[in-house]
Amino acid sequence: MSITTEQKVELQVQRAIRQSEDDLVIWIQDALDNTKYGDLEESQFRNLVRVADTTDSAEAIKNFIRYQVGRDKKWGRGKESLAERLIQDIDGNIKKTAEIIAECSQIDFKPIWLELIRRYLGYGSRHLKYLRDGQNL
Repeated sequence: MSITTEQKVELQVQRAIRQSEDDLVIWIQDALDNTKYGDLEESQFRNLVRVADTTDSAEAIKNFIRYQVGRDKKWGRGKESLAERLIQDIDGNIKKTAEIIAECSQIDFKPIWLELIRRYLGYGSRHLKYLRDGQNL
């Protein structure tokens, strides 16, 4: 059975996404370790992950983050906040990585961008769990 050009491209894209995982983990851990936010609960962060998993819109994800900031101070406020950093990473590092992968594969970057955002936030949920419970071992 031979694999089609489309399948080859998809395999290349998935490989490139996997190869960018170290960067995603580093970016989200840095955001959680070095920004200001309140007593953010894991369930609140998981709600953000759930929104990312159920939409095909990066703008909807950023809109949800801003909505959460408006509701309470747990996400932080202002330039040094976790919320601001998440949006900066989505629009900066993550988008740039998606554009590079898409350019090399000659396909639309948006689905790649969303996959990278979802992974980034998923790793964030894990790191927040560690920050909240794992350091007290």
